[in-house]
Amino acid sequence: MELLKERIRTHGKSVGEEIIKVDSFLNHQIDVVLLNEVGKEFKRRFHDIQITKILTVEASGIGIACIAAQYFQVPVVFAKKTESRNLDAETYESEVYSFTKEKKYKIRVSKKYISVEDRILIIDDFLANGKAVLGLKDIVEQAGAAVMGTGIVIEKGFQQGGQVLRSAGIRVESLAIIKSMKNGFIEFES
Repeated sequence: MELLKERIRTHGKSVGEEIIKVDSFLNHQIDVVLLNEVGKEFKRRFHDIQITKILTVEASGIGIACIAAQYFQVPVVFAKKTESRNLDAETYESEVYSFTKEKKYKIRVSKKYISVEDRILIIDDFLANGKAVLGLKDIVEQAGAAVMGTGIVIEKGFQQGGQVLRSAGIRVESLAIIKSMKNGFIEFES
């Protein structure tokens, strides 16, 4: 997606060779016009499958998933990272490792919101090691539902996440795949 790549080139900042900051338009301040195009692109790429829900992880995946959901006309469910008194007692849970935060945490989804009839599209902002998607996949499988694919805004192609997910038979559609980040220069895969 050329519009996204151009925005990454002009507003993204690499921090070393593994971290990219896109907080000015994607995951802190949100450019809704850009995200609208992202949502349209996910719909174009997944037009061939029927889905009943979009699933993501709080917090940065929620905005992306909500805008995409308007094109699929399905609800968004998001996994919560923290326990709360207002979260249902009956939940599906999985443990994931955050590359950015360098720690493990549990994600939870109420059993009310995913069922065996659901055909789920997972949406997330980044793909690094694949642990968040695998945790969401685990939750979907606990519910007896089906993962139909995964839409990623930015994949770090130089990390193993994309390969891990594709090797597991998961359809992954990444809108921008970063090949490398060296000396402040961001190179994309073709």
